[in-house]
Amino acid sequence: MTAISYRRVAIALTAMLLCVSAAMSQTHYKPRISIGGRAGATMGRMSFSPSVEQKWVMGTTGAVSFRYTEEKLFGLIAELGWVQRGWKEDFETAPFEYSRTLTYLQLPILTHIYFGSRRFKAFVNLGPQVAYLIADNIKSNFDYRNPASVEGFPNKNRMTEQMSMDVANKFDYGICASVGGEFFVAPRHSLYLEGRFYFGLGNIYPSAKADTFSASRSMSLEFSLGYYFRLK
Repeated sequence: MTAISYRRVAIALTAMLLCVSAAMSQTHYKPRISIGGRAGATMGRMSFSPSVEQKWVMGTTGAVSFRYTEEKLFGLIAELGWVQRGWKEDFETAPFEYSRTLTYLQLPILTHIYFGSRRFKAFVNLGPQVAYLIADNIKSNFDYRNPASVEGFPNKNRMTEQMSMDVANKFDYGICASVGGEFFVAPRHSLYLEGRFYFGLGNIYPSAKADTFSASRSMSLEFSLGYYFRLK
């Protein structure tokens, strides 16, 4: 599937959920407003074309969150936080290491779908996300800017340009979806566990026909523990 197809699917799904949420709001229920935060771990990698041999790289994530619900099943969530993505090169048995951690300031706007009892609710979130790169950290035990000069380096059939290229596009955007469960420890206090998947639709490197990569999109898995306090 091309990047344009991914964008169309993401926009269509998000618009559909937002429209359903807006339509449901015609029936009036008591609004509930909550604020909170979450923190957790991430696993990131890239979707490169041509492909790059890689593994998941570990990182962290966290955010402050605002949630508004006015329905029995639907609501909206806005977050402001950070997330670490990137990738780790896979050298198999060779004694080389390279990982690149890209830290973003992120803002997702999510449709919140929930169901369950007064003490426990399961939920699904889906929506668009924008982010801006604020840090780029590389860890390596060899000269990654000139790998051809490194003795024993596995150059055969391996892309190496991505290791030394500067990020050209600091602004990132994509679609994220999550599932989780929320436990109400008191009427206004709740804890939740969430697993989230993000797929970027923007490229970090130039992607014209003459460029090295036609695609260089971020993706990540996030696992978080969070807390909400209901204001009203």
